[in-house]
Amino acid sequence: MQQLDGLYKGQEMPLQRDIEAISIPFGKSVTLTEDSVVAVMQAKGSTVSVAFEGRLFLIEGSDLDALGLDPVPRPTLDESASEEDIEQFVWDQLRTCFDPEIPVNIVDLGLVYGCRIERLLSGERIVTIRMTLTAPGCGMGDVIAEDARRKILGAPQISKVHVETVFDPPWSREMMTEEARLELGMF
Repeated sequence: MQQLDGLYKGQEMPLQRDIEAISIPFGKSVTLTEDSVVAVMQAKGSTVSVAFEGRLFLIEGSDLDALGLDPVPRPTLDESASEEDIEQFVWDQLRTCFDPEIPVNIVDLGLVYGCRIERLLSGERIVTIRMTLTAPGCGMGDVIAEDARRKILGAPQISKVHVETVFDPPWSREMMTEEARLELGMF
């Protein structure tokens, strides 16, 4: 993701093609059309948050060519991946998910309470993520959940991703990793 290091907040870029983006805070897919001028708000993990016509949108790394950048290939796993490889993949993808307003991934932020991978008799795998938000009224839950779903579904071994948002126990900054507290200046 070195190419994202050169992006800065407020940088305006015309879209070079139509793209599907996730609307913030609603978490719904919308089409942003070619030649629309978007302003970069945050570039973290494998996604870029942009502003367009007074609204925010999340663009996946695989669609960065629409911004004139090299796309980031969708993450995937080899068909012969072990159960441990699949679980590691899920956690790795969660570490690429960011609240569009906070520059720390959701795992280090302490928002992910657990992950369960179930294998059905058909051989399909369903991933259930239990997570919380920094506050019950936080509007980013749907965006974060959709971002996580899309990234985890890059593995052919995973058929469905369910993100369950819970508020018990309530999130507190003590749940953050030391590195996250340092990044946010919350000591």
